[in-house]
Amino acid sequence: MEMLRRTLAYEGYRVATATNGTDAINQARDVKPDLIVLDWMMPGFDGVTVTQRVRMADQTPILMLTGRDAIDDKVQALKSGADDYLVKPFAPEELIARVRALLRRADPAQHDRPVSFGDLALDPKTREVRRGSRNISLTPREFDLLKYFMQRPNVVIKREQILEDVWGYDFGGDDSVLEVYVGYLRTKLEEAAEPRIIQTVRRVGYVLREILVEQTQESA
Repeated sequence: MEMLRRTLAYEGYRVATATNGTDAINQARDVKPDLIVLDWMMPGFDGVTVTQRVRMADQTPILMLTGRDAIDDKVQALKSGADDYLVKPFAPEELIARVRALLRRADPAQHDRPVSFGDLALDPKTREVRRGSRNISLTPREFDLLKYFMQRPNVVIKREQILEDVWGYDFGGDDSVLEVYVGYLRTKLEEAAEPRIIQTVRRVGYVLREILVEQTQESA
């Protein structure tokens, strides 16, 4: 729990903790958090029961953490009212990405807010994309993928997670489609020889991140 609290606090979130299921239900009622992160196997009431109790009162987003990775377990958690499900062990970066996604989903207005990263700017309302002074024309899928990255800057995101979130949980195609679309984006974003910002993390996925290269000059 302490690792989880420190990870979220480091990202700037105010965190209230609960030591058991009863405490979690009380905290949800009294603190009224923007998001609840639950461990399925907590003492007392388990995470599924806590989720069901919370859902009787409000629709606070809930992320379930568990070591159970069977499809039936995931279905049970989602049916109980959880909004997302993360299997242990997980990388802190993935946890933060899920938390940010759930908070955005809970505030639909955020989907329409312009976002920027470095010299890149994207407006969801007008679907305009600019890099510096250059306008960039994107297909609908390219736009959605770029927006997804720009709403999660500096977060390493697994390939599977990107496919689930951008293409949908029911995506059943060849996962190489992600590489193809990342290639399309890179071609358009780097058309004027701009630095690459969609970086590949080998054997994991991708991250929107600027790579700073320091140039040094040897003295004569």
